[in-house]
Amino acid sequence: MSGSSNFRPPAEDAWVHTYQTLLPQWQSLSHSRQSIIPISISRVNQFDAGRLDIEMSAMLKEQLVKVFSLMKPGMLFQYEAELDAFLEFLIWRFSIWVDKPTPGIALMNLRYRNERALEARGKVRTGLEGPGLTVAQKLWYCVATVGGQYIWARLQSFSAFRRWGDSEQRSVARGAWILIQRIEGLYKAASFGNLLLFLYTGRYRNLIERALKARLVYGSPNMNRAVSFEYMNRQLVWNEFSEMLLLLLPLLNSSSMKNLLRPFSKDKSSSSKEDDFACPICQASPTVPFLALPCQHRYCYYCLRTRCAAVPAFRCSRCNEPIVAMQRHVNEPKQ
Repeated sequence: MSGSSNFRPPAEDAWVHTYQTLLPQWQSLSHSRQSIIPISISRVNQFDAGRLDIEMSAMLKEQLVKVFSLMKPGMLFQYEAELDAFLEFLIWRFSIWVDKPTPGIALMNLRYRNERALEARGKVRTGLEGPGLTVAQKLWYCVATVGGQYIWARLQSFSAFRRWGDSEQRSVARGAWILIQRIEGLYKAASFGNLLLFLYTGRYRNLIERALKARLVYGSPNMNRAVSFEYMNRQLVWNEFSEMLLLLLPLLNSSSMKNLLRPFSKDKSSSSKEDDFACPICQASPTVPFLALPCQHRYCYYCLRTRCAAVPAFRCSRCNEPIVAMQRHVNEPKQ
């Protein structure tokens, strides 16, 4: 009874006070649990976007070179680095600077998102939400992609022209050349490591994007790929087929194929006499007959001469024997 007498009921506003105290903690806990939806951006799309940007720059450069085609030959070659930097600056000015994707990125339905400023929001729909790049990120992107590539290209061409790598040069120039080579080696090693991370995580294609925390995400979750797989498959098949033909055609010889198929022909007896007098290359009667030595089969002079000049180890089209020399055919006088 003494314990029950010491019990005091809570105040009327205690529940309200406790609710107001715990509400901010509960909201922060719910927001922390409501993290960004993990999304997977196609690595192929990101690589294709970079490749399309390179092709777009090449097309613009080709058209610009045609404009200066009447200038002094070799003059435009001296300013090739400046021309490339100018084209890259134009693409950056009318895409990244105005919060728009580059042509290749737009075709792949992608855009840049600032991962540094990304915060968990109360309502997460697709995981693709997030602010674009800041002004500082855009400027640093231009400095790295346009200015950095231009300075590096000029530095390499200048060092090669001055022959800094020669052992006969001064120690300062030699040291600068070694430093350039080491920087290039470190950059390639870092790029290779970044490539492995990109293939594993799907984020940041290059070191510039990783340093700026500029991630490529889908611009619209409901938009399909702009480049058709069917067209790409046709292009790949045709390219492989044409490369195979270019590889096999020099190895094929029409005369050797005829000799290979000759045993399977049906009218060997009827055409044997005609074949002995006709040139086996052009299948016509030789106007200037020559004999192939040592097999002594008759050919046209121009047919045999061109084949022997084109193929040093040319074999006779009739007997498949190597031809080492040629001799003019003299008709024997009739008695």
